[in-house]
Amino acid sequence: MSAKDDTRTNEELLHVALTEEDEDRAWDAIAVLYLRASPDTLEAARQLCASADSHARRVGADILGQLGISEREKLFQEEAVATLLDMLEGEQDPQALHSIAVALGHRHDPRAIRPLARLKNHPDFRVREGVVHGIMAYEDDLAIATLIELSDDPESLVRDWAAFSLGAQIKTDTPDIRAALLARTTDEDVDIRAEAILGLAKRYDERAVEILIPLLRSDIFWDDTTESDYFRTLELEAAEELADPHLLPALEQLRQDWWQYNEAMEHEDSLYDVLKTVIEVIKAGQPNQEG
Repeated sequence: MSAKDDTRTNEELLHVALTEEDEDRAWDAIAVLYLRASPDTLEAARQLCASADSHARRVGADILGQLGISEREKLFQEEAVATLLDMLEGEQDPQALHSIAVALGHRHDPRAIRPLARLKNHPDFRVREGVVHGIMAYEDDLAIATLIELSDDPESLVRDWAAFSLGAQIKTDTPDIRAALLARTTDEDVDIRAEAILGLAKRYDERAVEILIPLLRSDIFWDDTTESDYFRTLELEAAEELADPHLLPALEQLRQDWWQYNEAMEHEDSLYDVLKTVIEVIKAGQPNQEG
């Protein structure tokens, strides 16, 4: 059911958002509220943001983060950003700080960069993760420097989002960004490694070719220690971005080995289709040079 068709009142939705233990149901109510984008919803959210209860403040920030945001416009931008920035100054609860930071990321107002950057060393990793979400996609020196620091965070979740932000969300290309991404290509987390390789590939860094070739060996590509195809998809995307003929032998061998390592498949799956496309792109000599 769409927000337009939801017959619940704002009061009923707020009650669900504040009291529902099922996180998905609570977020469903929050989504209906911010999609309605009414002045009444704005006022209700701002009242929650001033509450003495940290959970209520979180819900208020969650609503303000996407209230009235669409592909065409951002309603209540000034009111929402002003409230969230005021909250950021005095908030102590880590979960509330996370919600505020993420909300500011949705509003994408550069005034949030400096106060969020000051939280980069917060002892709670949820706050540091929120900082990444709050400052990603800015072509701004302070935001980029903060993301570079957070890409080396002790918490893998923070490193993952920071690597993604540096690698895929901005076009800025500097030695410091490349060095940060290169450092993550040896991360213990396979998804972070793949994000970093893709980030280097998008910058046509030749070192990504040397790193990628051994990872396309079938015994590594189908590593039984991971259940996710996510890093495999990113590695193939990196190969397509680079479109370097030195990758062809490894990719061709991977295609030949495909059925040996995927005996249960009865048809060519989408990942195999990506592999074939990458090989065709490289053979055609058509590297993806957009941007």
